[in-house]
Amino acid sequence: MRLLLIEDDRRLAASVSRWLRSESFAVDIAGDGIKGEELAGTNDYDAIIMDIMLPRQDGWVTLEHLRKGGVLTPILMLTALGDVDDRIRGLDNGADDYLVKPFHGGELLARVRALVRRHTEVRTTTLEHFGLRLDLTTHRAVRGGREILLTAKEFALLELFLMKPGKILSRQAISEHLWDMNFDPRSNVVESFIRFLRQKVDKDFDMPLIHTLRGAGYMLSDRSPGKP
Repeated sequence: MRLLLIEDDRRLAASVSRWLRSESFAVDIAGDGIKGEELAGTNDYDAIIMDIMLPRQDGWVTLEHLRKGGVLTPILMLTALGDVDDRIRGLDNGADDYLVKPFHGGELLARVRALVRRHTEVRTTTLEHFGLRLDLTTHRAVRGGREILLTAKEFALLELFLMKPGKILSRQAISEHLWDMNFDPRSNVVESFIRFLRQKVDKDFDMPLIHTLRGAGYMLSDRSPGKP
């Protein structure tokens, strides 16, 4: 999943983004409200994590602009203030959740995943289709009773497939969800990770699950494309 972190504290932003990336998220960072609003309005994010006290444009104004502009992405507000009135103001103005600094990384991750689940069709921490199961909390993948060892990026790619079983995912859709804004569209990194994942998921199984649809993209299915 791809996240936007709007935070002006460079040390905190670096620490949070590094931790989220280690948990298979792609993360873009904006250091002020105006830049954050620009990125949120032009990219498809699964969730936005935003500080309230921001330079150039604070979190309140940024939140208001995004919601009035039709951006429905789940937003988690961060603040050093613990006042109840601030929480109420944020929720009333369109924020989906609220977290007071300092916070534990595990709580941040749990809240982000909960926001994404509420925003999509996924309502569980375990994804399972076609005999392939992925536990989002333990990062454990199993097929046919056999555990599959995945890197963070392979896990994120398989998660995306399992969230959209039987649906075609274009190369662009995959890159936008799994890589940040520094991704080079001319590279073959998407194809490489598809190949790596296919070798792990389909190896030693008679029925392949990851299919390539030439000119269209990729699909997770227990049937080959075009077959009834």
